[in-house]
Amino acid sequence: MLSFWEQESFVSYDLIVIGAGITGMSTAASFKEKHPNTNVLIIERGTLPTGASTKNAGFACFGSISELANDRTTLGDEGMVSLVRRRWSGLQKTISRLGEKNIGLLRQGGYELLNAQTEHYLNDIDEVNSLLNSIFDQPVFVPATQRLQEFGFGQTSQLVFNQYEAQLHTGKLMKSLWQYCNQLGIQIITGTTVTNISEKAQETIVETDQISFKSTALAICTNAFTQSLIKEQLNIQPGRGMVMLIQPDSPLKFRGTFHYDEGYFYFRDFEDKVIFGGARNVALEEENTTEFGLNERVEKKLMDDLKNIILPDSGFSIEMKWSGIMAFGDTKAPIVKKLTQKQYLGVRLGGMGVALASLVGEELATEISQNHF
Repeated sequence: MLSFWEQESFVSYDLIVIGAGITGMSTAASFKEKHPNTNVLIIERGTLPTGASTKNAGFACFGSISELANDRTTLGDEGMVSLVRRRWSGLQKTISRLGEKNIGLLRQGGYELLNAQTEHYLNDIDEVNSLLNSIFDQPVFVPATQRLQEFGFGQTSQLVFNQYEAQLHTGKLMKSLWQYCNQLGIQIITGTTVTNISEKAQETIVETDQISFKSTALAICTNAFTQSLIKEQLNIQPGRGMVMLIQPDSPLKFRGTFHYDEGYFYFRDFEDKVIFGGARNVALEEENTTEFGLNERVEKKLMDDLKNIILPDSGFSIEMKWSGIMAFGDTKAPIVKKLTQKQYLGVRLGGMGVALASLVGEELATEISQNHF
């Protein structure tokens, strides 16, 4: 039973955002920047943001040479360039909003490891660089095989360097974004599950397992967990990703971010440790789930690659293992759209949420503003 004061001050909002991941908080922040006198609430079901925002490996990336070469095949040249431009714009917005130091940004560049089966992607470098000239001042991808011996990787024949790729501290990013929302006067409620959404003539009713809230507009930013909240069937496929924190027995020979096998595997240094994840492609059907957990086949593949590719000359121990849930579809473009008269979606970020979330949030906030404020 609510008091008059609670009903007066904590129930009704101009905008409610469901989901306190990077997309949800970015949407709320962009909206509040445009309308500083409005009341905005974010509802998060987890004690901490649930999904992928706090579970990722901390990459500020926009696609490796193999991924972008494949995107040219499926999306065409313009589609690939548009994808990169959106990812790059989203990253720049996050950096400018929060500051490099506050998100732990390290500009050490990124690399793709190629082997005998994938080194043909070297042939795509010139054309992809040419297409990306409209976004970047200098060539994005350059061969860097001369560093292969220095890094000590096994089962690798070629390296490709990307000077524009960086790494960040996922925890610092989320904490800074949370604090930024608080500074704007955005209220965030955690540990609260939305059970039903309905609309009346002048408002949206958001029912939770505790109380009901009202808003003029509603933004749903729950990525892989969206389908349970809405009636419309969306083309969203959940994808679980596994990540490990590894302590090598010997000093690390490499610094930066690294990808291989067309982006399905990724690793980076963190201080004297390695953060390594991926291998979802060895068990795609099993990993199309919203259940957190670890897959034995995925874990075995990661362990094998640690021994044979990443740390072939060093022993190591696994300090932590965890999983995050991403959202994919039949296209790599996120879903940013008006769902009903008062409900909006910003979901399906395709494993590129760190890059895309700020841009999706800005686009979503703009559409809500144009229609309601």
